Amino acid sequence: MNKLEIRSLLGLIALYATRMLGLFMVLPVLSLYVSEYSGSTTFLLGVALGVYGLTQGLLQIPLGMLSDRVGRKAVILGGMAVFLVGSLVAALADSIVGLIVGRALQGAGAVASTIMALLSDLTTEENRTKSMAAVGGSIGIAFALAMVLGPLFASVGGLQLIFWLTAALAGVGMLIVLGLPTPETTSRLTASEALTMPALIKTTLKNGELLRLDLGVCVLHMVQMASWVSIPFILRERLGFGLEHHWWLYLLTMGLGFVVMLPLIIVGERRRRLKHVFVAAILLLAVAEVLLFRSHASVLLFAFAMFLFFTAFNLLEAALPSLVSKMTPSGSRGTAMGIYSSSQFLGAFLGGIAGGYIAHRFGYQYVFLFSGLAILVWAGVALSMANPRHWGTVVIDLVNYPHVPADGAAVRKLLKGVEEVTYILDRKLIYLKVDKDRFDKRQLDALLRGTGMASGPTSR
Repeated sequence: MNKLEIRSLLGLIALYATRMLGLFMVLPVLSLYVSEYSGSTTFLLGVALGVYGLTQGLLQIPLGMLSDRVGRKAVILGGMAVFLVGSLVAALADSIVGLIVGRALQGAGAVASTIMALLSDLTTEENRTKSMAAVGGSIGIAFALAMVLGPLFASVGGLQLIFWLTAALAGVGMLIVLGLPTPETTSRLTASEALTMPALIKTTLKNGELLRLDLGVCVLHMVQMASWVSIPFILRERLGFGLEHHWWLYLLTMGLGFVVMLPLIIVGERRRRLKHVFVAAILLLAVAEVLLFRSHASVLLFAFAMFLFFTAFNLLEAALPSLVSKMTPSGSRGTAMGIYSSSQFLGAFLGGIAGGYIAHRFGYQYVFLFSGLAILVWAGVALSMANPRHWGTVVIDLVNYPHVPADGAAVRKLLKGVEEVTYILDRKLIYLKVDKDRFDKRQLDALLRGTGMASGPTSR
């Protein structure tokens, strides 16, 4: 990577991490402080936890498409400004309604897809995938830090301190954006790969494999948010575990969970057993929720259940985007990921609502039972998914290769191992989804040489 790419990547990692750190720090402490807000109920606690997911899910795709027209940095700056305002509203709130409004505004700064699009604009094709993986990895790091820092800061200055720190992080994020380079142009490839394209939404929504994964990420984040309605409360009120000690329990269980998760995901990828590992992780998550339901009298059993929860959650969080990428039709990655991200955020909203209602109606412990049942339904759906094949993508720019036949059947006949051909004619791009075990790039080179072109297409 050149210096510009490294600078851009580090800046966007810092931007993404600071934003997500501010959102995540609330999770392990909000249920312990909600009684301090006038008009609060357990149900409204769930609304306050999850409402950011509603505004995120609704605005993620529109803001991403807007950035294709007015520029990435302008949309990101606007989104971070809204996030900052939401953090200030939450910090100053003394009622549960004010807290909910602040959280909704935080979510309205929905710039995740735009950040990824800017990253695509500022990196070359060969460095784009690993750059996106690095930014995605920063989310996991931010989540881990938030689980540790949230209880620590709350024990010092309460929930208000966390929101003030979040506002400060938003300000730092805006300074980071101003320091990022501005891409000279927005590439046609970027829009197809990183942003949702309206023309492809209907086709993508008809893909059964992708719908299974969209349902999966929705359920995963629903049970995550629902569980965090109850976990801090159970620890402090039922198990007598003081808030000042929560951080090290989270750190220990998350750390061990990550150590166990990493080799499992590697084995699944390398041995082409990703579906088996994926389904096993879903069932493990269900077991964790059942143990959380049963462990209201034992700190050790609760800690073990948390370890299983983090192991399964982190594995699924890593596997789902990989599966989406593998099962997405050629040329539709940005659209598929946009729908996937919206499903994720809407799942967080549903989890907050469901967790708050169940805790209010039946008790905190029964949130875990609800989560376990929802996960078992997901497991049943996941069992019918196809085992992902070893796919790759080849992109042909029709500006440089105008004589490539605009006939998918002809291309598949000429090139062995081509599974799908997608034409994005308004952007003059052709995407080939190829089986890496069968595709022979020499055939493609020979085809292109027949058109008088000397160099080959972009491939991944």
